[in-house]
Amino acid sequence: MSARFDAIGLVVSDMAASVAFYRRLGLAFPEGAEKQGHTEAELPGGLRLMLDTEETVRSFRPGWEPPSGGGRTSLALRCDGPAEVDALFAELLDAGCRSELEPWDAVWGQRYAVVLDPDGNGVDLFAPLAAGGQ
Repeated sequence: MSARFDAIGLVVSDMAASVAFYRRLGLAFPEGAEKQGHTEAELPGGLRLMLDTEETVRSFRPGWEPPSGGGRTSLALRCDGPAEVDALFAELLDAGCRSELEPWDAVWGQRYAVVLDPDGNGVDLFAPLAAGGQ
């Protein structure tokens, strides 16, 4: 079998809010993506992050309903250093994003924080505390 991991897909309730959030994290979505039912951004290494609106998913999966409760998906973004974790966290909160976990020095050797995307999915921000770490 030659299947290989190619993309991460998220179903979003508000495409414009989600595209704006992920653009703040450095992802490059095409111009006008916020008005589409499906959009993609290429990630380092050739993977893609795909966003689909709830309406788009319902169009090809009749009867589908979004899960209730908290997000079950988490994405992790490695920052250049601990100061960048703090700065990016503050920038996202200033832009109106919600926090799940304020930056802290984790016992596993990382500066670590979690913000929530517009649909409540956790987005981990992390960086090694010491050179040569994680």
